[in-house]
Amino acid sequence: MSKNNDKTNVMRILDQKKIPYTSHNYLNTGAVSGTEVAEALGEDPDMVFKTLVTVGKSKTNYVFVVPVNKELNLKKAAQSVGEKSIEMIRSKELLPLTGYIHGGCSPIGMKKQFRTVIDKSAQKQERIIFSGGKIGYQVELTLKDLEKVIRFQLEDVAE
Repeated sequence: MSKNNDKTNVMRILDQKKIPYTSHNYLNTGAVSGTEVAEALGEDPDMVFKTLVTVGKSKTNYVFVVPVNKELNLKKAAQSVGEKSIEMIRSKELLPLTGYIHGGCSPIGMKKQFRTVIDKSAQKQERIIFSGGKIGYQVELTLKDLEKVIRFQLEDVAE
């Protein structure tokens, strides 16, 4: 691992809980979209996930983690959390709500632990890669290890 100032809060939380992970840095690649990030890391887009924050009709927030090469199916997402409907939150609401900015949002280390749903395709992967909590940083770990840090459910929510 590089110098400590290259560590994100996500990495510090994983270190603190003694959870093994691999960190990836794509800062100098120019990658912006999730599929570009997967390409920059030389990884299968099926194992690289994006973190999406939503709000249900009940005004409750939910976090969905889906492969970068897929979209969140809002209907399936709403059903998975028992909502009538669900929509993405506005970009400007992300930072005050989660502590993260668009493009650097991680399911680990949010200001509050929201109900989190990971697309069940993650079960097919030995390890998954997702945001390290800052643009340019990703972390890679097993679902079993992720379960030691956050509570989540696996559902079919991507298409």
